[in-house]
Amino acid sequence: MSTRVAVVTGSNKGIGLAIVRALCKQFQGDVYLTARDVGRGQAAVESLASEGLKPLFHQLDVNDLNSITTAAAFFKAKYGGVDVLINNAGIAFKEADTTPFPIQAEETLKVNFFAAREVLTQFLPLIKAGGRVVNISSFVSANTLKKCSPDLQQRFRSEEITEDELVGLMQTFVNKAKKGEHTQEGWADTAYGVSKMGLTTLSMVLARRLSKERPNDGILLNACSPGWVRTDMAGSKATKSPDEGAVTPVYLALLPPGATGPHGKFVSDKEVQPW
Repeated sequence: MSTRVAVVTGSNKGIGLAIVRALCKQFQGDVYLTARDVGRGQAAVESLASEGLKPLFHQLDVNDLNSITTAAAFFKAKYGGVDVLINNAGIAFKEADTTPFPIQAEETLKVNFFAAREVLTQFLPLIKAGGRVVNISSFVSANTLKKCSPDLQQRFRSEEITEDELVGLMQTFVNKAKKGEHTQEGWADTAYGVSKMGLTTLSMVLARRLSKERPNDGILLNACSPGWVRTDMAGSKATKSPDEGAVTPVYLALLPPGATGPHGKFVSDKEVQPW
């Protein structure tokens, strides 16, 4: 029996680190903390080791295709694939940030949607039967969808939307934001919200594809909201601790063998949410 393995992207701090902590305590197998910066990643591993936990480390920069393919090749060679993948890496500009909106839009979608999609593209073929994939989205994604035009809402909710169509929509938002035309074209005025709206929708698209292409493998793929969590990103006024924010992602990562759902859903506080 090969060793099971869980991989968490962007996990040297915040919610990602809390997810690794929880998995180290609950997952039967090796848990990999990954980070863009090797020094920060190894420091995070050492901090968990001081708690008596034993995470492993692998460098992974979600903005670097070579880094993603190198990591994917490592997990395929060492473990024959991946049992749990949690896509946590993400960014958010603070409200007070004076960076022009077009730049915020391009940078935010680059990491939160396009880079996350690249990780999924490279890693989904490696997900073993019975595997679990969790994309860390946000409660903001559902709120953002409600603020878009009826036409966009219909397209993002459609069970017929393809990955290519979704990618096109995300690129359209960036292009319109650069011209200052995004709101008049029916988009909500939030780069972070749109990026997470895209990630939630991508999760649904990929879950449908898994059901079609690997119907007997029992893989469950979902997007979730960890809630408003006290991190560098969300600030100190947020209502949840990182460990509390990790509860729903870890719940989805550890859905028991044979479970048939949730799959292709948006989950918050362990409950499937309307989309």
